[in-house]
Amino acid sequence: MSKATIKEKVDASVEEKLRALYELQLIDSKIDRLRIVRGELPLEVQDLEDVVAGMETRFENYTSEVKDLEHQISERQNAIKDHKNNIKKYEAQLTKVKNNREYDAITKEVEFQNLEIQLCEKRIKEFKAQIAAKQEFLDTAEAELKDKKKDLKVKRSELEEIIEETQKEEEDLMKQSENKGKKIDARLHNAYTRIRSNTRNGLAVVPVERDACGGCFNKIPPQRQLDIKSHKKIIVCEHCGRVLVDPNIIPEEN
Repeated sequence: MSKATIKEKVDASVEEKLRALYELQLIDSKIDRLRIVRGELPLEVQDLEDVVAGMETRFENYTSEVKDLEHQISERQNAIKDHKNNIKKYEAQLTKVKNNREYDAITKEVEFQNLEIQLCEKRIKEFKAQIAAKQEFLDTAEAELKDKKKDLKVKRSELEEIIEETQKEEEDLMKQSENKGKKIDARLHNAYTRIRSNTRNGLAVVPVERDACGGCFNKIPPQRQLDIKSHKKIIVCEHCGRVLVDPNIIPEEN
């Protein structure tokens, strides 16, 4: 095989690589545009889900605390009843005392029961104040939670509608991207993926437009433009590192 024939095959191979890279970029750019349509909705939905979950947890905790306080109030109220019954019992015993020592002992028991009643009443007052404060929070939180759930429902509906509209197209494009990527050698594909991940707009392969890089828009020297149009070697922009291609490398019908 002649040197000329080998050179033609090498040149053809480079051109095929450039064409495959550019075709892959066009497919991936379509996927990017579909995802841009969704915009920040997925993040908004996730944020709202987190907010709602947090509010629900706080709401449940406060509700549980209110029930616990109510239970403690009930216990103190029952204790007051017991203390009052004890007082009646001790007062009845006072009529039967035989000496001052018994009288003093029973009187002290009555005083102790009264002190216990006062302590229970104090605790009940404190618990009721805590319940009032927590109930005020619960009333406000319940209204806010309802509003957040409404917002979440609306955002989820919007996201589901957009996904439904674009999912089939995106899945098809993802398959095309995967298939096209398999036809590119691993080293070149890895370079493409690396460049793409480092650019804000996801463009790793760009055409020359108006004598400038289609990615960063810096001017390209005439000789370099001729090299790009020859399709004989892979050339990257010296300013942004993107792969530069001749916009006509893909025939119109493709």
